[in-house]
Amino acid sequence: MPSPVGHAIAGLCVHVACARDEGELLDLRRAGFVVGSALLPDVDLLFKLVDGRNHHQQETHSLGFALLWAFAALALARLSKYPRALALSCAAGLAWLSHVFLDYLNRDTNPPIGLMALWPLRDDYYKFPWPIFLDVGRSLTWETFGKNALAAAWETVVLLPVFSLVWRIRSKRFGSG
Repeated sequence: MPSPVGHAIAGLCVHVACARDEGELLDLRRAGFVVGSALLPDVDLLFKLVDGRNHHQQETHSLGFALLWAFAALALARLSKYPRALALSCAAGLAWLSHVFLDYLNRDTNPPIGLMALWPLRDDYYKFPWPIFLDVGRSLTWETFGKNALAAAWETVVLLPVFSLVWRIRSKRFGSG
C-alpha cells in the first residue's frame, strides 16, 4: 500500500480537479474533507484491533465502498448545509477511488495479495502486474521507518508532478495561474 503521503497528494489532486472556482480551490475545509476521503479507506487497519484478523485491502478498498462513502458524504454535507453538497460528495467518492487506484499500483507483500476493487460485485483480489509504488511496512522498527520514508519519497516524486499539472491547469482556468 502507498503511504499516507501518496494518498494525501492524490486527494489534493482530486480536490483541485473538482473545484468549480477559485473559492472552492482555496477552501481549506473542502480540501481537508476530500484529502481525508482519500485517506479513509485505510480505516480497515484498525479492524485488526477488534478481532485480530487482517482486514486491509478488502471491502473498504473497493468501488462499492467509494459509492457508499459518496452517499455518506452527501448526507454529511447536507446536514451541515454545505453549499454544492452533491459536488462535494462526488469529489469525496473520487478521492476514495484514488486510494483504491494507488493501492492497486503498489507492490504488495502482505497476504492476501491485491485488493477487492470490485466488491460487492466480485470478491476477487486484483493486483497490477508491474507495481509503480513501493510496499509500506506496518511494524514500528527503524528498518521499517527507513523503508517507509523511501516509499513516501518515491510517491512524492511520482505524484507531485501530477499535482503540479492539475494545479496549473485549474488555476489557469480560474485566472490565478
